[in-house]
Amino acid sequence: MIITSLQNPSVKAVCKLRDRAGRDQSRLTVLEGYRELTRALEYGMEMAECFYSPELFLGENEFPLLAKLAATGVRNTEVAPHVLAKMAYRERPEGLIATARMRTHRLEDMPVVKNGFYLIAEAIEKPGNLGSMLRSADAAGVDGLILCDKGTDIYNPNVIRASTGALFCVPLAETDSVTALQWLRDNHIQILAATPHTDFNYTDVDMTAGVAVVVGREQTGLTPFWMDQADLQVKIPMLGMIDSLNVTAAATILLYEGARQRQWRKPQWVRR
Repeated sequence: MIITSLQNPSVKAVCKLRDRAGRDQSRLTVLEGYRELTRALEYGMEMAECFYSPELFLGENEFPLLAKLAATGVRNTEVAPHVLAKMAYRERPEGLIATARMRTHRLEDMPVVKNGFYLIAEAIEKPGNLGSMLRSADAAGVDGLILCDKGTDIYNPNVIRASTGALFCVPLAETDSVTALQWLRDNHIQILAATPHTDFNYTDVDMTAGVAVVVGREQTGLTPFWMDQADLQVKIPMLGMIDSLNVTAAATILLYEGARQRQWRKPQWVRR
């Protein structure tokens, strides 16, 4: 049967997952689109149900993906286009929406790598920024991303969308700043922070030993807690009239400098 009613209980349940309270209560989140579902499947996300509307498909690969999902035990349910549009959080739905179980990301499970390369994100509030940082972290080959004093939940659908699926593969941990700092000290990882109040450009310091790039809240930047603990303080030169970068842009510049110095090595978790 094809679901055609917006009052269907399954449809209402998916719509509730747009809100953080609904996600926290059910421990489920929403995945939307061919790319996100494909990467979630590849990296072992546990999906519960997939809703699809062939009229909205963008290509010819959706049905093979549905077959793969069914083979793993995911229930596939066809819905009318207007129903899928109601469930979607994108303006232009791609015909695929799935619910997936949220993982727990503990600091004790974060891989400890010799001369490791990490990103610390303090109190990031905007889902798009967090998702984009995950994407940059994946591209630059970090060994893990630690979220401190979180301002948004990592399973916000807009985080998933902005990360283009990097959320499913980059090693993650959620904790508070004090615990994260102790973990870095215990594992001999230096802290690198960006500030305009230093003579060192970001290219002037050695990032080949264990190092964690730390970035802070969009409006206020890093708190004094992290700035005071920084072993390396660097600046990103600003040649125009504006005196700061978007937090994602700053993080990406610093991560790519670390990747360059490390000669573009792949982290251990990347599948060869």
